[in-house]
Amino acid sequence: MAKGFFIDLSVCTACRGCQVACKQWKKLPAEQTHNWGSHQNPADLSYNTLKLVRFEETVVDGELKWLFFPDQCRHCLVPPCKDIGDLDAEGAVLKDEATGAVVFTEKTADLGYPEDVRDACPYDIPRQAPDSSAMSKCDMCIDRVQNGMLPACVLSCPTGAMNFGDLDEMRAMAEARLAEVKATNPNAMLADPNDVQVIYLTEYDPALYSYNAVADASPRLINRKSLLAKLFRPLKRSLT
Repeated sequence: MAKGFFIDLSVCTACRGCQVACKQWKKLPAEQTHNWGSHQNPADLSYNTLKLVRFEETVVDGELKWLFFPDQCRHCLVPPCKDIGDLDAEGAVLKDEATGAVVFTEKTADLGYPEDVRDACPYDIPRQAPDSSAMSKCDMCIDRVQNGMLPACVLSCPTGAMNFGDLDEMRAMAEARLAEVKATNPNAMLADPNDVQVIYLTEYDPALYSYNAVADASPRLINRKSLLAKLFRPLKRSLT
């Protein structure tokens, strides 16, 4: 049965426990960072940072707000990254039949155009290694999930913002929680709940939280972009 996340941003405190837990479980190296004027650190996702709590300081209805967004792969129901990846290296991107997890494999190192895989993602998630074509992103902690364990980020969350389970249950939980939050925040909404397996609840316009909080195009346009990439790939190869 497909699995999913429900991430309730109304109770996220930006403790960054999820970000640290991801690093620890995946045994990923720390980033070289510096003060760049934000509590968000590092500044962006990378090949070695698969989960990042984004910080936005903004004014909503005349009040200063801190908005937090634990960014990660959304595990799209129909992943454009796989569609494009298959053009170069079939099997580089897999969609696990049991969980629905979208997983990047070691075959991403064989991608001729890794930038196209990133460009295909409506949430700008995949990142390339600094010294090869290999790419990485959140894999839903599939090794843990296959052994009956929660993803590391979910296990670490102290407030209940991060939830994980059967996708239908997560959707039901999200809808129920949305009804509660709307009582005090009528602009609350769920971000792209019908297209992804990682459902965010935002109290305000999702664009206030992050540039990639919602898809930058409709599924129809995303599919059209994938089709165009397929059509023009032979021409691109001939010019390089």
